[in-house]
Amino acid sequence: MMLNEKQEEIMEAIWCAGENKSYSIDAIKKRCMVDFTEADLLELEEKGLIVTHADKILFSSDGKHLAEAIMRRHRLAEVLVSSILKLKKSSMEEVACKVEHCLEPEVEESICTLLGHPEICPDGKLIPKGKCCKKKQRLISNTVVSLRELKPSEIGRITYIKPGSHSNLHQLISFGLHPGVVVSVHRTNPAFCIKFENTELAIDEEIAKNIFVWKIENKDNL
Repeated sequence: MMLNEKQEEIMEAIWCAGENKSYSIDAIKKRCMVDFTEADLLELEEKGLIVTHADKILFSSDGKHLAEAIMRRHRLAEVLVSSILKLKKSSMEEVACKVEHCLEPEVEESICTLLGHPEICPDGKLIPKGKCCKKKQRLISNTVVSLRELKPSEIGRITYIKPGSHSNLHQLISFGLHPGVVVSVHRTNPAFCIKFENTELAIDEEIAKNIFVWKIENKDNL
């Protein structure tokens, strides 16, 4: 089912409000990037995408499925513009909103695969999985890979970190490992060691699996 941009923004706002267990119109309006009226909600209800119950706005089964696809595109766009295009947070949301409305299913899967099938967006919210994620699809020339996949002497720039636990994430940040930092693999045995910014650090392989880097084939691209 095709929706216009305004309707997609409303669906996103309903989803985001629901993530916080808030279902009122006021809660939805606070999270919506565009102004909308009850007439706009009525159109979505007539399409069979939402239902009203008392003062709550809820998704129908079809609506939830469609909203999940919309949120997936939006949050993939956020990862793209923040980690690859390196836009500042202040402009990330605006650009991501424009990008998401242009993503065709084939392009969406290609971007997801290129990014290494990220599970969270920059603000820590879950990205709904797509078919490519479930199949663990890989591009032949996939450039965003787990740090654990790099061989000794190979280099990558950190694009995002998937926290296995909050304590691990905070520990990595305290060491200076964060998106944008260039790391090289020093050795993989007997311990997995990396080098970055005049620092050599041994890290657990499970942690290395959760650090995703943009693999740099040519040092001139640093």
